[in-house]
Amino acid sequence: MPTPVLLGPDGLPIDRTRLLQEQAAPSLTSVRQIATGHPAEGLTPQRLAALLKEAERGNAIAYLELAEQMEERDLHYLGVLGRRKRGVAQLEMTVEPASDDADDKAAAELIRTFLDRLELQGEVFDILDAIGKGFSVTEICWDTSEKQWMPKALKPREQRWFRYDLVDGVTLQMWDNAGYLPLAPYQFIVHEAKAKSGLPIRGGLARPVAWAYLFKNFDLKSWITFADVYGQPIRLGKWGPGASEKDKSALLKAVRNLAQDCAAIIPASMEVELIEAKTSGSVDLFEKLANFLDQQVSKAVLGNTGTTDAIAGGHAVGKVHQNASDDIVQSDARQVEVTLNRDLVKPIIDLNMGPRLRYPILRVVIKTKQDALQTAQALGVLVDRGLRVDQDDVRRLLGFNEPKPDAELLVPAKTSAAPPTPGATAPEADATAPVPDVGGNLAANARLPASPAVLDTDAIDGLVDEQTAQWQQLVAPMVQPIHDLLASCANMDEFLKRLPSVVQAQNTTALTEALARSLFAARLAGETEADLG
Repeated sequence: MPTPVLLGPDGLPIDRTRLLQEQAAPSLTSVRQIATGHPAEGLTPQRLAALLKEAERGNAIAYLELAEQMEERDLHYLGVLGRRKRGVAQLEMTVEPASDDADDKAAAELIRTFLDRLELQGEVFDILDAIGKGFSVTEICWDTSEKQWMPKALKPREQRWFRYDLVDGVTLQMWDNAGYLPLAPYQFIVHEAKAKSGLPIRGGLARPVAWAYLFKNFDLKSWITFADVYGQPIRLGKWGPGASEKDKSALLKAVRNLAQDCAAIIPASMEVELIEAKTSGSVDLFEKLANFLDQQVSKAVLGNTGTTDAIAGGHAVGKVHQNASDDIVQSDARQVEVTLNRDLVKPIIDLNMGPRLRYPILRVVIKTKQDALQTAQALGVLVDRGLRVDQDDVRRLLGFNEPKPDAELLVPAKTSAAPPTPGATAPEADATAPVPDVGGNLAANARLPASPAVLDTDAIDGLVDEQTAQWQQLVAPMVQPIHDLLASCANMDEFLKRLPSVVQAQNTTALTEALARSLFAARLAGETEADLG
């Protein structure tokens, strides 16, 4: 098969040999070095505003370094951002062929081969770093050892080694010793996760969260300073007339030592006074402010606070907030789908099978959480009403697998018969069983085949069938007085007023005797294992 000719965005053929070389790897001799700045140290509102403006103008290095430090220094931001990224990274991925043609199915199978990798979850997690910083760049490291083009690794690259074009603000360029260069085609996965519309560099969550981080940092510093001296008395040193600078220095050292080891010596002419510390106002102001800022960060990252912060509202509020988080996961998953289909699926197919009009579609599978009990109850009602349901659909809905041929299967609690094995023939029909006529009624001289459940009944089942067959005549003496009362009353208030007297006069003799006989017979059957029929 001849090697297909691939054209880059500039219309020129792509140099395949260059694809086998890493283009954005760091090195000590290039501008792409792992050493980084730390703009979070000594950050002020003025400095934060300045570096955000610089990012808009094309120099986003300080902003991206700050975004990295925010994840390292703010544990709450690290937690909620990591949760959002893991929510998508752990999802299953499937591939849909473009059509039922053999060639399209082969293309889809090629992508499935690549997805069957243990490293994929971590690689997708790195791609989702765009959620915080606005964009992420992942370099595709190609391998041709198996006579086909297949990525052997997806390596994340530092965002500060790239910048957006100064003219349009949307075209990403790579920083190199020769300046900023266009990204090589089929070499990079560029994912842009937008928290808001506008320029991509302004679409990351780190930009709005940076202000909350700054104010929380001020709050924590004040809180720690307050905690360091909270409850300690004020040490007031007094010196007498004529004290020298040496005496004053010794006195200052003494009062300071009182806070460290509670021991100090001073001349007799000097005096140290301990003044009891008294606090006024609310001492939990620092904690309240920190919690408030954390909740704002939770809203920005997860869309709510109920799934991360302990707030009033209980389970109901948590369910509502969980739905909001699910919406965000779905949005992130769809954005990842677009990126991977454009920057990963297409290059793999083009390099191995040539360009085409239709490509297989990679899907990120989002499984809807189902309440197993509610689903089972609904299925029971619907199936009893005649709804035909595929067992495979039910297993997929509830997360059950198809049982293996030698699997130990669960059986209904009321039957001791083993479940029918696949391929087993049904019991032969009884020629004497009544069959329904055209109208659905039972014909007089025909009989239906007995079901397996009826054939496998015990003494207790027989008693239950006997009593349920005559329930109407047993309950009638109790129900009829209520019917009579209802017919004689003019309104509901009168009915409710007279109801207690009627209930007290109900005749329960027949029902009581029937229950007593049944309990006695059931006890006898259990003791003797006899058939009461």
